[in-house]
Amino acid sequence: MQSTVLIPALRRMAALFLAGIVSTSGFAQQASTPPAAPSHVATAGSGDVSVVKDYTKPRSHFLNPFAPYMQQTVAAPNLSNTPRIDQLMQNGKLMISLNDAVALALENNLDIAIARYNLDIADTDILLANSGQATRGVNTGIVQGTPGGSATSGSQGGGAGGTTAGAGGAGSGSAGIVLSTAGAGSVIPSFDPIITGTLQQDRAATPTSNSFAGVPLIRQNTSTVDFAYNQGFHWGTNLTVGFNNNRITTNQPFSTLSPTVNSNFRATISQPLMQGFGFLANTRFIKIAKNNREISDVAFRLQVLTTVNQIQNIYWDLVNAYENVKVQQESLTLAQKTLSDNKKQVEIGTLAPIEIVRAESVSATDQQSLIVAQTNLQFQQLLMKNALSRTLVDPVLAEAEVIPTSTMEVPKDEPIVPIQELVNDALSHRAELAESRIDLTNRDLSNRSTRNALLPTLNLFAYYGGTGLGGSFNPAAPICSATVTNFCTPIDKIPPSKSAGNTIGQLFDSSAPDKGVGLSLNIPLRNRAAQANQVRAQLEYRQAQMRLQQLENQVRIEVRNAQFSLQQNRASVEAARAGVALAKQSLNAEQKKYALGASTTTLVLQTQRDLAQGQSSLVSAMAAYEKSRVELDRSVGLTLTHLGIAIADAERGQVSKLPTVPYIAPRVEVTADPTTPTPPQQ
Repeated sequence: MQSTVLIPALRRMAALFLAGIVSTSGFAQQASTPPAAPSHVATAGSGDVSVVKDYTKPRSHFLNPFAPYMQQTVAAPNLSNTPRIDQLMQNGKLMISLNDAVALALENNLDIAIARYNLDIADTDILLANSGQATRGVNTGIVQGTPGGSATSGSQGGGAGGTTAGAGGAGSGSAGIVLSTAGAGSVIPSFDPIITGTLQQDRAATPTSNSFAGVPLIRQNTSTVDFAYNQGFHWGTNLTVGFNNNRITTNQPFSTLSPTVNSNFRATISQPLMQGFGFLANTRFIKIAKNNREISDVAFRLQVLTTVNQIQNIYWDLVNAYENVKVQQESLTLAQKTLSDNKKQVEIGTLAPIEIVRAESVSATDQQSLIVAQTNLQFQQLLMKNALSRTLVDPVLAEAEVIPTSTMEVPKDEPIVPIQELVNDALSHRAELAESRIDLTNRDLSNRSTRNALLPTLNLFAYYGGTGLGGSFNPAAPICSATVTNFCTPIDKIPPSKSAGNTIGQLFDSSAPDKGVGLSLNIPLRNRAAQANQVRAQLEYRQAQMRLQQLENQVRIEVRNAQFSLQQNRASVEAARAGVALAKQSLNAEQKKYALGASTTTLVLQTQRDLAQGQSSLVSAMAAYEKSRVELDRSVGLTLTHLGIAIADAERGQVSKLPTVPYIAPRVEVTADPTTPTPPQQ
């Protein structure tokens, strides 16, 4: 009867204890949950409105007790292009302005889509740090998978690459500086409550040769139900509660109680007083993870800025390619006209036949130049489509010509901004400097935590517990008679039966207490490992300070160089314009002299080549000028501001407001020949 009461009682107590622990665990998780990081779309690369998911928060036991133990599924990336591309398609041609190109890049560019995942990855580091574990670091590299340049030079933009091109900031180090002591310091307890339990059933049979036992085989059945709860807190405090129970049934005649119920519990709390004491020492990874999340935001902004700069450069390369095709076409037309005129004059005998051969040579050379220009144009169109789309599987898009509708234009009056003002803007807005400053904060946290780890370990601990015993009298135990008193139990000493509830009650009525308090001291006599970590952390911190100064110096030089380049390219445009004007006048004068017989075919062809070269130089100079304006904005760090790009649109992958490039001509209508597309006039 005793056993039928004891086992259900133990089961009820175990269930109540487990329910209480689960409730405490949920409370502890909610209490340690950090403020939510800036929200963003969970499905990276999606151009549709998606459900925002915050990976910094754990899944709760509420409503679904098994939720924390179930996997979360990240949606597959959306590899289709956004509808904006279809909206810009006209008669099989992709008609895009520079503003359209930037908007398409924000929605479809794979470099940006890949970088979006870093934001969610940084969120998981915050979740990991809140459990008391070390962070894994974040990737601050810039993806350079968008190539640029021309088919003949490949001079602009970045080469084809993957997701690991360049790395810096938190978790990796950059530009040769070392980062190996990030988060070093004392051991951090687990902030996630942990429940451990043991349910065990044992059966044992032991032969005996003891003649007093009266039984040849001693049998013993043992049921064990043990539970323990452990949790750490942000001040280094650690709480452990253990609850142990076992029920023993035996035919051992010298055991007074069978079944015997033994219960005990102990609650122990410990607090570091030296190493591991304090909020900083135990929450350093949480602070580092939050700082890394800020670095990820800055790195994503830098990725967007880098990609937008690449798109602008590719766009101007495309415009340059169109203009170059136009120049080469005009040059070939003039050469063919000269060849036709020469043939007529040879037929009537007013010109030597050698002039036909000379004109044919020039025409063939111009034909070759036109083919090179046309193939370069096709390559630039391919680069543009690749940069503005997620896939070129659509045959319509793959075969479509890309027609730029924004023109290159040099303003009459260039705004002169004082160089120091530009430098100050760059020091305030450059993403690389922001990353380095936040990284310096992380290094300072590591520096202070390694100082704490130099101290000896001194822990204050206290514990309280109790023991309970219950059960029924063992029928196999001998009872004393009037003449036999050895190896038996007197009738008046037979203990009364106790239920499981009474046994557990003894744990808390102080009838059998177990309590104490003490100090635990651990002193490493040489302490070399802690010394090495502390000195190394400080050296890395000082090295990072020097690196920050180096970056600031580089930024100052880049800004000045960008401004010098803008001035030089503007002068190049003016010189090229003057050269074209001179070449046109020279060609006109030479043609008039040739008509009067005062010149030769050779001189006319030479002036034609000079004009073509001058026009080509003008186009190249204007493209270089446009790129120098792009570079000046990049060096100052104001590209996204000047274009009116909302970083939230880039994170979401859906542009709500079309970017506006402030220094380009308005959209114009373009009519393109099917064989030789004609770009807008300068």
